[in-house]
Amino acid sequence: MRIQLIDTGYFHADCGVMFGAIPKTAWQYRYPCDDKNQCVLAMRSALVRAADGRIVLIDTGAGNKQLKQLSYYGFFNLTDLAEELSKRDVSPEQITDVVLTHLHFDHCGYLTRKDEAGETSTPVFPNATHWVSRGQWDNSHRPNPLEKDSYFIEDIDALSKANKIRLVDEDTDLCCDIRLRLYDGHTSGQIVPYIKTPERTVVFAGDVIPLVANVSPEWISAYDTFPVTSYYEKVRMLEEASAEGQALIYCHDAYVCCSTIRKVKDFYKTDKKLTYD
Repeated sequence: MRIQLIDTGYFHADCGVMFGAIPKTAWQYRYPCDDKNQCVLAMRSALVRAADGRIVLIDTGAGNKQLKQLSYYGFFNLTDLAEELSKRDVSPEQITDVVLTHLHFDHCGYLTRKDEAGETSTPVFPNATHWVSRGQWDNSHRPNPLEKDSYFIEDIDALSKANKIRLVDEDTDLCCDIRLRLYDGHTSGQIVPYIKTPERTVVFAGDVIPLVANVSPEWISAYDTFPVTSYYEKVRMLEEASAEGQALIYCHDAYVCCSTIRKVKDFYKTDKKLTYD
């Protein structure tokens, strides 16, 4: 079992949006921003080599197909994910499974690429099973008004046509080392992979807890479509993580990749910072 984290690029977001109702007088000490209140967010993927030989990729970043439509976010330092995998001695054809925490553009844009004519999207990982929750699949095809601009059907249609999508209806074992669990709040049916390693269970928290600063349950992003649900889902994750010594991977934190969690009275705090490279 081996986990390697890959930063596929960065973009800008309003820092106030990332913390919802929490005022700047509080969050400015936890996450840096510029004079326009913009902060830098990472797009972090995980490459997991499981004990049974599977090579699993979790999330793919935004890719480069929709950069004109998404110019507001100011993407920069985008990487070619195939090249990053090559540096780790893996080709796109060797990926056996792609787990998509959800289908917002910053998590699945690199799933497909345009052909040479720039017309048809083709799968980047042609031999992989792509794991998507049924709730997220349905939501992406019939999005609510708050999320409709977060989905690009071209990212996933080619996979559906190639019969490469596996829909997840409930908590499911991908293999003996990786369990896929469902969390709501940020969006419907977000998949959170729980990865067993010899040292501990590592949790790819996705947008349930995107930044270290979001470890506080009340610090909920305004991007979350069901904030009260987000609160209870975060507590569910943090209770288990602190009790069992699990580590959380933060998919959007540009400064901290991963940490364990400890509970102090009624508060949750980051404990030991970890790296996986």
